Amino acid sequence: MTNALVPAARDILATLIGFDTTSRNSNLELIAWVEDYLGQHGVASTRVINEDASKANLYASVGPNVEGGIILSGHSDVVPVDGQNWDSDPWTVTERNGLLHGRGTCDMKGFIALALAAVPLFKNATKPVHLAFSYDEEVGCLGAPAMIEEMAAKLPKPALAVIGEPTMMKVITGHKGITVHEVEVLGHEAHSSLTHLGISANMVAVELMHDLAELARNLWENADPASPFTPPHATLTIGKMAGGTAANILARHAQFVFDLRCPPDVDPDTVLAPFKAKIAALDGEMRGAFPKTGVTIKQLSNAPPMTPAGSQEAEAFVRRLTGDNSPSGVVSYAAEAGQFQQAGFPTVICGPGSIEQVHQPNEYLAVEQFEKGSDFMIRLAEALA
Repeated sequence: MTNALVPAARDILATLIGFDTTSRNSNLELIAWVEDYLGQHGVASTRVINEDASKANLYASVGPNVEGGIILSGHSDVVPVDGQNWDSDPWTVTERNGLLHGRGTCDMKGFIALALAAVPLFKNATKPVHLAFSYDEEVGCLGAPAMIEEMAAKLPKPALAVIGEPTMMKVITGHKGITVHEVEVLGHEAHSSLTHLGISANMVAVELMHDLAELARNLWENADPASPFTPPHATLTIGKMAGGTAANILARHAQFVFDLRCPPDVDPDTVLAPFKAKIAALDGEMRGAFPKTGVTIKQLSNAPPMTPAGSQEAEAFVRRLTGDNSPSGVVSYAAEAGQFQQAGFPTVICGPGSIEQVHQPNEYLAVEQFEKGSDFMIRLAEALA
């Protein structure tokens, strides 16, 4: 049974990897290919596009139009390969020693390929399988909410959602939430020897980044020892920063972006309240000295955590398909699972491969894991028959 889907899924995976769907790019070529593939199997699909129509989510229902179906969800975007030292073309699936290398093989086009390969099996089920493919997961889970909202409003009520992030086919029932913020500082340029005649945006930004570093340290020092997450505490990191034009000019502009990943029992707004209060105070002081200066903070994304609450039956169902009897697990990364759960869908994460194999050069999905994912799809089709 294992090999029944693998050849077709391998061909689909090769096609999906060939589309460079790095989050900064459009994913429309991939979406169009999936639409055509589904259409060849008599399955209609629906796009949910972004504001400028450069990207799209896609969802489709395979099987009868009744309640009790299963959502299989994955994101179509991948992280960049810029500056990474790959041993093979990242946009071509290359097998070496039982490992399928390529950007997105594990995160998470492998799962999408398996779900698509199983469409002919799902067509014969008595309950539908709802395929849901999103954009911009890698930059803050930005794309999925609009699709999830539409699915909740228009589909017969599904029984559960399976988010196919790489978990080694283990069932995951919890993940951290994530908020991403951008801080922008506008200073007043002057000669660097005359600091009383201007404000360096860089110096203000450094002060604020120091505060965030202290906040990150406090979160670590006050971690809940009983937390199931690794690391147990909320984590805060500054991922991007830029500013200034020359060493002898007080910088006019500085900018940095940080993310905060919180366990379900930690409120990100509470964590960031003192930091935001300081920004407001600094903004007032700067504008008082030079009206065109100041500090702003903008939330770029906010994805909720996932908890086991309300998903016990979903967990039990997926465990029956995978044979996973290990203790319930949680992951420290953020995912779209919390967004599906927030919309009222009982949700678990389960997919082939390991998170340790992604976001790096020579990303890979083990053939063994690909085959286990194939087994899952076949058993799902049998369970719904």
